[in-house]
Amino acid sequence: MGERPAFFIIGNPVFSGTRDTFGGDWRQMGEVRDIERLIEPGVDAAGYELVRVRFAGGDAPNLQIMAERKDRRPVTVEDCVTISRLVSALLDVEDPLSGAYLLEVSSPGIDRPLVRIGDYTRFNGFEAKVETEHPIGGQRRFRGKLKGVQGDKVVIEVAGGDAEIPFEAVRRASLVLTDELMAASMNEQGR
Repeated sequence: MGERPAFFIIGNPVFSGTRDTFGGDWRQMGEVRDIERLIEPGVDAAGYELVRVRFAGGDAPNLQIMAERKDRRPVTVEDCVTISRLVSALLDVEDPLSGAYLLEVSSPGIDRPLVRIGDYTRFNGFEAKVETEHPIGGQRRFRGKLKGVQGDKVVIEVAGGDAEIPFEAVRRASLVLTDELMAASMNEQGR
């Protein structure tokens, strides 16, 4: 479930192609999905689960890879190095990005993002923050205890009852660092 604080490995700049800027959103959504499809099988085969791929930055873009171990043990610096080398090799061969960027690999950390519908079941009972793309019942931000999923809806207990949020409407979500989450993380690490 939770992990020790995130570790980061920043790789050397990677140069490829002819595009010299990533400008604007630089087709982020399509490129992120392409990169996920490219690297996920290798990351999976190495014993890790891809949590999130994201681009950040402007003049010095970063390709951020967030992964966790399949055995749910804490991610170490050595794990980040392994993932970084694997991802670098895959990106060098396939060359899906042009321009220079830095590769950053990290664990999701204890207050991890919730990116897959299964995350809401896995972390059922813990406090989370959920922001939606458009208002649901008049609001876009929800904070409360996760109650899993019903069909394609995330259920979160908020003041006044349960909110059911369509998964496709979630813009971003993450666990909230609480004493309960810390204790559960420590128990899991002590296995």
